[in-house]
Amino acid sequence: MSVLTGRSETLSEECALPPIRVLVVDDQPLFRDGISQLLSTQPDMTVVGAADNIADAIELLRTTRPDVALVGWLASSANGQKFFAAYQDAKLATRIVMLVNDEPKEDFVDAVRLGCCGIVPKQTSTELLLKSIRKVHAGEFWLDRITTADVIRRLAKKGGTAPTNAGARLGVRDQGAALSTREREIVSLVAQGFKNKEMAERMFISEQTVKNHLHNIFDKLGVSDRLELALYAIHYNLHDQA
Repeated sequence: MSVLTGRSETLSEECALPPIRVLVVDDQPLFRDGISQLLSTQPDMTVVGAADNIADAIELLRTTRPDVALVGWLASSANGQKFFAAYQDAKLATRIVMLVNDEPKEDFVDAVRLGCCGIVPKQTSTELLLKSIRKVHAGEFWLDRITTADVIRRLAKKGGTAPTNAGARLGVRDQGAALSTREREIVSLVAQGFKNKEMAERMFISEQTVKNHLHNIFDKLGVSDRLELALYAIHYNLHDQA
């Protein structure tokens, strides 16, 4: 286990906002150290620690309280389950990004429901990895379209309301057209991670009105909760059409 400080802390003084505090967790030394070194060169990021085992990872999670944790363990693995359990028990504001192999076998749905806000292949480009950290820190989900499609398929197989119900009924374009301008705005904000109260304040409407709009959106798109709505919006590119 290591608690790290580095060049990013110096450079961050030049930035108007505090740096994004990142915890790196992976049992592969070269990968973990490489990611840590990469992030330490970014003026808006600082690596607060790195761990290669579950005990150190949980301790660092609780003591450093990072903004973002990059986790290389699958949510379905024993280490992943222990880490997410500790994360939920601690009730931290930390946002989790899971780093996966090119053809991951784990259940993405469980990962997202456990608190994962991003899923990034380990083979992704440096540019996209950095972008994913910034987006997740800003409150958004980060899943590429292939991953999101896989999550949606798995949601359907779990027996809940499949978020593709509306697709069979209307077709993707018609589904988008079925939403009002206000509903599109709400979909976009949900996909960006805004809560009901935050959306109400941003849109100058009551929180109850937001809830009413969400109820109508769920019915129109055939989704059962905010997670499915966010994934659906990302998959069908509805999140940036407000």
